[in-house]
Amino acid sequence: MSGWLTVARGDAPLIVSVPHAGTDIPAPHDTGMRSIALSQRDADWHVDRLYAFARDLGATMIRTAVSRSVIDLNRDPSGASLYPGQATTGLCPITTFMGEPLYEAGAEPDDATIAARRAAYFDPYHAALAAEIARLRAMHPRVVLYDAHSIVGVVPRLFAGVLPQFNIGTNDGATCDPALTAAVAAACPEPRIVNGRFKGGWITRRYGRPKTGVHAIQMELAIRGYADEAAPDRWDADRAAPMQQTLRAVLGACLDFAKGRA
Repeated sequence: MSGWLTVARGDAPLIVSVPHAGTDIPAPHDTGMRSIALSQRDADWHVDRLYAFARDLGATMIRTAVSRSVIDLNRDPSGASLYPGQATTGLCPITTFMGEPLYEAGAEPDDATIAARRAAYFDPYHAALAAEIARLRAMHPRVVLYDAHSIVGVVPRLFAGVLPQFNIGTNDGATCDPALTAAVAAACPEPRIVNGRFKGGWITRRYGRPKTGVHAIQMELAIRGYADEAAPDRWDADRAAPMQQTLRAVLGACLDFAKGRA
């Protein structure tokens, strides 16, 4: 564990990655930002708390305290869009999901700033993730990498209408065995969708290699399922409890698959 990166190791064949729950914007990365609150708005609120029970299952958890507005750990570091032709945010976002500018005009991160942020945060996060995959793969014939996310359910710039509660992404089946996808989907009540608007980000696509025993799957939750989307920064344990019960079944399905029980 460092000041911004936490790796809590377990020995079960399951890694839960939480790249977007952080809200810290350490200096000097706040320079030129219009508002800290605005820059924190698109966090995957409380996803680390939501999945805290995963440690009891023996899972490894990797998370960062740094805001995605500083650098997005789930984007292609080359800058290539994961969703060509659709609105999205970049490696070092300059707008919110709604399209609001994060920086004062002319203060957006330049190439040198982006490179420094990548070296400070992106590269160490992915080095830690790769190391944990290798460690667990040496212990188990199959490992599941579960990338945990959430978002508000209505973002017209990103998708039409209201997002389903459970959004499962496997890059159209490329990042994991179909049996894992089916098991995770079966554990999720409706409304759910597989490879809809969210097909899995850089983490899922980069590490999901079913032929080598590494099966990656992304879960994008609509925040309304566990928190008030009008005030998502407020954690309500009672409201979150039913969602945690469902997610316990989801991670149980991941473990059953990894251990060959499904």
